[in-house]
Amino acid sequence: MPHLELEDANLHYELTGKGLPVLFIQGIGVIGAGWEPQIAELSQDFQCLAFDNRGIGESAISGGDGLTVKQMANDARQLLDAAGWESAHVVGHSMGGVIAQQLALDVPHRVRSLSLLCTFSQGGEGARLTPWVLWISLRVRVGSRAMRRRAFLRMLFPQEYLAMHDADDLATKMAPIIGRDLAEQPAILMEQLKALRAHDCSDELHRLSHIPTLVVSADKDPIALPRHGRRLSQLIAESRYLEISGTAHGVTIQEPERINNLLRDHFLASEKSL
Repeated sequence: MPHLELEDANLHYELTGKGLPVLFIQGIGVIGAGWEPQIAELSQDFQCLAFDNRGIGESAISGGDGLTVKQMANDARQLLDAAGWESAHVVGHSMGGVIAQQLALDVPHRVRSLSLLCTFSQGGEGARLTPWVLWISLRVRVGSRAMRRRAFLRMLFPQEYLAMHDADDLATKMAPIIGRDLAEQPAILMEQLKALRAHDCSDELHRLSHIPTLVVSADKDPIALPRHGRRLSQLIAESRYLEISGTAHGVTIQEPERINNLLRDHFLASEKSL
């Protein structure tokens, strides 16, 4: 398990497969293994790098004055260096999509394409306090462990999907992907939310129009609403927008084959335009 030692953090990452380079960036409260449904298939044709954001999983923070999206985008850039990649196709989910946008703004020549999944142009959109968010935030912290696990699943999957699966079995299967028992909340989560809420690069996104960009929303996503995805796509000229029906924030897990096909096609089409 390779680690990248930085001045104020130690980042755990995994390199899998061979081929065109792909960097995967995860969102709030999820480790790099959250990309396993994608990497298991795409690593057959691409070299995939996934990592734990600083402060979660096996990535430790050793200093600094607080978490920022800009800082996490710099982590991603340094991981490109560690892998020996001049550039890569960059995929981000939720907060990871915001980090990916900042990375592309900071070092556009190092981003071959962008794939922005269930994300937003303004961090505050993803960290907003709605009645549903307040309710689910309480549910994942209060009650029995089984109740908290089931509440967490409500953030990932639509009700129709959950009705077809045993909640306890599904929570057990999700634990290694998310990186913990779903009944537990990592200490870094509130810092990640704070960093996301403070970040807004929407006025700069027009500068990414030369980067082939795919924006994907899930029609039942209660966190990254489809209107947020549509606005993001509008701000990045020439980007392609898709909305997947019957899915929520965990679309990468619920519909891995469809997501993987979209990503593969996007990477290969982007290569033709470089």
